[in-house]
Amino acid sequence: MNDDMDDRPKHYCGVVAMAYDTPVAPDLKRSLRIIQHRGQEAAGIVVNDSGKTSYVRGEGLVHEVLAGREFDSLKGHVGIGHVRYATTGSSCSQNAQPIVVTSQAGDVALGHNGDIVNAEKLRSKLQETGWAFLTTTDSEIIVRLLANELRQTSDAIKAIRATMKMLEGAYSLVIMIGSRVYGVRDPLGFRPLCLGKLPHGYCIASESAIFSILQGEFIRDVLPGEIIELTKDGFTSSKMATVPPHRAHCMFEWVYFARPDSVIGGREVYAVRKRIGMTLAKEQPAEADVVIPVPDSGRAHALGYSLASGIPYDEGLMKNRYVERTFIMPEQSQREEGVSIKLNPITSTIYGKRVVVVDDSIVRGTTLRKIVQILRRGGAKEVHVRIGCPPVRAPCYYGIDMKTRVQFIATGKTVQQIGEYLTADSLGYLSLDGLEEALAIPENDLCLACLNAEYPTQVPGERMRFQQRLDV
Repeated sequence: MNDDMDDRPKHYCGVVAMAYDTPVAPDLKRSLRIIQHRGQEAAGIVVNDSGKTSYVRGEGLVHEVLAGREFDSLKGHVGIGHVRYATTGSSCSQNAQPIVVTSQAGDVALGHNGDIVNAEKLRSKLQETGWAFLTTTDSEIIVRLLANELRQTSDAIKAIRATMKMLEGAYSLVIMIGSRVYGVRDPLGFRPLCLGKLPHGYCIASESAIFSILQGEFIRDVLPGEIIELTKDGFTSSKMATVPPHRAHCMFEWVYFARPDSVIGGREVYAVRKRIGMTLAKEQPAEADVVIPVPDSGRAHALGYSLASGIPYDEGLMKNRYVERTFIMPEQSQREEGVSIKLNPITSTIYGKRVVVVDDSIVRGTTLRKIVQILRRGGAKEVHVRIGCPPVRAPCYYGIDMKTRVQFIATGKTVQQIGEYLTADSLGYLSLDGLEEALAIPENDLCLACLNAEYPTQVPGERMRFQQRLDV
């Protein structure tokens, strides 16, 4: 299901940077529309035209924010863009990105995808030295640290490296310093970031789908710990002096967040999701007449489940795409009513049949419970729920809006108890081993913290990955 349903983990953000031989604003806007699924609360772009920085940003969807005379006046050949879902910092117009500050090196603009674990510690340190903040985001902390480093050196790469050394957590960044544009990925590679060539220059973006849609080509992923500077004619690469031996790629990118037509870590997301469904069918079989997806994110998982199980695939739920986003509704009753308006059963598919309904994940369970009941009212004889990742049991500190254990239905419950809450005839989750098999990425190179409560970085009170015991 999309992020506008109450159960879903909320997307963190999306970023893009371009260096062109023509004005970049139109393609920055197109790119942000392509990755609109990564954040629907705010959007913005910043461009530089012969040393002059100008920007448009605000709350709303891309086509709402980037419109009118103000947008039409943006003429620079280099620029960066951002779509936002609030994870750290509240949702308000002041927190829209990219953030722009003035430094001795000129205007500095930054867009950030991820969360900085030591943000408050860094904020307090800067405030003690007299810095004032205009927003509540950890992204402003990064840009202030960078501006401070640029006071010490005229070497932008050196300043970026120094800033990276102070940050703990997840960050894929697009940065504009004067008229120079950079892409930066944290040394554990939590968040995706990729490099491509477009007809008028070069681009860095959260997802590779941008390159094919804009008639360009995907070159490669930005490496963990890498800094790339773009020009209209190419790019140069620099790296941190040292990077950890293991990575921490967020498994949710393949399971749910990214567009199916994007390629992350050399793996097409759609193909991975089909493999997840096939593995799920082997691990959690069901005697049933039809396999249906929860639209839209369960579709590839359900197709894989059908292929591996031999149970026919069909569409069993009709989705209304033109109703308000339910996760922003203030009352649970309103959100549940929104589910009923948004999804309706296709009776010819499910009536009198044993149905397997496949989705990517469960966080709270409230929406999926409603879906099971919708299917029963539509005449389903049995409803068997299958989920394409293991139970979510621990908070995310790296950019997904899952902050407390109390919000997870899996907290303190067995799989059978969760199934009973959902009113399903059976419930089956993909195992951790099955997820690793489907992703074809070693467990030590994935961030699985929300599943196994072992974190790739130091988080107070939590167990760090590879740590033998918690410090007393």
